[in-house]
Amino acid sequence: MIDSPSLQQLMKIYQKERAFLFLDYDGTLARFAPNPDVVLPDSELIDILCKINKLENIKLAIISGRRLDHIRSLVPIDGIWLAGSYGLEMINSSGNEIQLLEFDNLRPGLEIIKPTWQALIDGREGFYLEDKGWSLAIHANGSDIQEVNLVLANARRIDVPKGFHLKSTYKFIEICPPKADKGVAVEYILNSEKFNDALPIFIGDDPRDEEAFAAVHSIGGVGIIVTENDRETKATYSMRRPEQVRNWLRVINQIKP
Repeated sequence: MIDSPSLQQLMKIYQKERAFLFLDYDGTLARFAPNPDVVLPDSELIDILCKINKLENIKLAIISGRRLDHIRSLVPIDGIWLAGSYGLEMINSSGNEIQLLEFDNLRPGLEIIKPTWQALIDGREGFYLEDKGWSLAIHANGSDIQEVNLVLANARRIDVPKGFHLKSTYKFIEICPPKADKGVAVEYILNSEKFNDALPIFIGDDPRDEEAFAAVHSIGGVGIIVTENDRETKATYSMRRPEQVRNWLRVINQIKP
């Protein structure tokens, strides 16, 4: 993997005067927590993002798998795009809320699955069922890999309701609508914001971010993966951990509009 140049260097390489930064949250801006529901706002991170938001040649968007209400509490900054549930629910830079699907039409399908998945993990240490409203996810952080594999295999055996599909990665499985796609979210935001001739950059860390890497790459943008291990990715550059991402963001404040 190639270490990411600074934003200033990327803008010179791609001959752009403006940039649109799309940032994942967990694993990118902040380290993962054992229970995602107990993560609290980080004043240092908020300060970094607020300073960037004042620059006229930079736009910001946070795209997370978290519920919109939760990501809004973690990043309480006006004037930027916030996308929750992989972009199914958003707040635009003017503060207006947007939903790409009808929540009330989808939720009954998840209510059928939720007790089944909850029963799979009851009494098991290191397992957590996250209800994101638009989706359900099992975090299988148990130390017994055989138990992890058994739970995830059983979770895959459900009858998937219409309008949903299963997504799984290492120690994780989620049921969500196909439109819960960060690449779709990136395209929607770019088409809506009309921040013309800007370099789109997506920074993320997990397989759900690959859709966004592909989206920015298809329009001449840059994907930056956050990982300590070499792996196959659609990203062009890499950073190793969230602390490096924060340092990369701090340098942006040296850019003059």
